[in-house]
Amino acid sequence: MTVLSWLGFAAGLVLVLTTLASVTVTLVVPRGLRSRLTNAVTAAITGGFRFIASRRPRYEDRDRLLSLAGPTVLIGLVISWVSLLYVGFGLMLWPFVDSFPGGLTVAGSSMFTLGFATAPGAGPTALIFLSAAVGLVVVALQIAYLPTLYSAFNRRETLVTLLESRGGVPAWGPEILARHELIDSVASLPELYRRWEEWAADVAETHTTYQVLVLFRSPHPMRSWITALLSVLDAAALQLSLNPLTAPAEARPLMRMGYMALRELAGVMRIAYNTDPHPDDAVLLPREDFDEALEHLESVGWRIERSADEAWVHFRGWRVTYERIAWTIADLVDAPPSLWSGVRHQFGTAGVAPFRPPHRSPMSERSQVQAITSARRSVRDGSAVPLLRNIGGGRRRGVVRPPAFAEAEDRADMADAAAEEPAD
Repeated sequence: MTVLSWLGFAAGLVLVLTTLASVTVTLVVPRGLRSRLTNAVTAAITGGFRFIASRRPRYEDRDRLLSLAGPTVLIGLVISWVSLLYVGFGLMLWPFVDSFPGGLTVAGSSMFTLGFATAPGAGPTALIFLSAAVGLVVVALQIAYLPTLYSAFNRRETLVTLLESRGGVPAWGPEILARHELIDSVASLPELYRRWEEWAADVAETHTTYQVLVLFRSPHPMRSWITALLSVLDAAALQLSLNPLTAPAEARPLMRMGYMALRELAGVMRIAYNTDPHPDDAVLLPREDFDEALEHLESVGWRIERSADEAWVHFRGWRVTYERIAWTIADLVDAPPSLWSGVRHQFGTAGVAPFRPPHRSPMSERSQVQAITSARRSVRDGSAVPLLRNIGGGRRRGVVRPPAFAEAEDRADMADAAAEEPAD
C-alpha cells in the first residue's frame, strides 16, 4: 500500500459521495434543486443538440432533432453516474489490490454483478458489497423515475393538445378569443381559465422537481407547453383589458398562477427577471401587433368595452408580469415560433400565424356564423326562452307563455330566420 493509492482512496470516496449526492438531489428530493454534475451533463448534451440543430434551416427538422435531447439527457445522466461510481469504487479498492487497474476490475465485477473478481480481507469485501448495492440502487431509482416523469408529461400535453381546437396551432392568445366568439362559446372561457390555472400549478411543481421535463417536446412540432401557456395568459389578459365589466372572475387567478409558475421555472433555470415589475414598464410586444389583434377580434364580432388606448395600458400592465420569462424559456427550448412569443435568437425564426381549418359549411362563412351567433345571443339576453322552445322545432302545446317570453321567442324566430338567409 503506497501513499499514492491512499490518495486515490480519498479521491474515490469524494467522487462516490459527490455522485450519490447528485443522484439524490435529481431523483429523490422533491424540490427544485440541481447538482453541478447534473447541470454539466445537461448543458453538454443540450448544447450539442442545439449546435447541430442550428445547421438545419427548417423548423420541423430542428424540432425532430431536439425532441431527442430530453431522453438523451436521461440516458447521459445514468451513464455518467454509473461511470463515476465505477471509477470512484475502483480508486477506493486500489490500496487493497496493489494497482488501480486491479481496483477497476474488482469494482466492475461487483457493480455489474459479474462476480469473476474479488479481493481478500474485511475492508475490500465491504467495499465490494457496497459498490454492488449502490450500482443496483442507482439503476433502480432511474427506472422508477421514468413512470413519474412520463405521467407528468402526459398530464401536461393533454391540455396543450386540447388547446389546438380552441387557439389554433401554433397557439396565439387573440385566436383563442376569436374562435370562441365565432362558435358562440365565450361562456366556456371561465372553465378554460380554471383548468389552465390548475395546469400551471401542476407544471410549476413537476417541472421544477423533474427539470428535464422542460426539454421534452410535444408530439406535434407546432405545439409547445410554453407557447400554450403564453397564449392562454394573453387571452385572459386581453379579456380583462378589453372587457372589464364582463370578463370572468376565473381570469385573474389564472394570471397570478401563470406568472408564479413562470417565476418558479425561472428560478431553477437561472433566468433573471424583475421580481416587482411596474404596470407602466415597457413590454417587448409592439403596440402595432396589439392593434392588429384588436382588428382581428372586431372582425369576428368581439364586443369591446374599452378604447384601444385604454385597453393597451391595462394589457401592458398584465403582460409585463410574464412576458420576458416566457420569451426567454421559449427561446431556450426553441419553441414553435408562434405570434407574440418572441424571437429565436440562435435560429432566427419569425412568427407563424395559427393554422385555421377551412370552413366546410355550404354557406357563406363568417357572415353566416356571426348571424347565428347574434341570434343566439339575442335570445339569451332577452329571456330564458330556450326552455319554452319545442325540441322538434314547433312550440310546446299546453304551455302558457308570459307576454315577455312570447315576445322574446318571436324575436328569436325572426333572428333564426334571418340567420338562415344566404348572405349577400
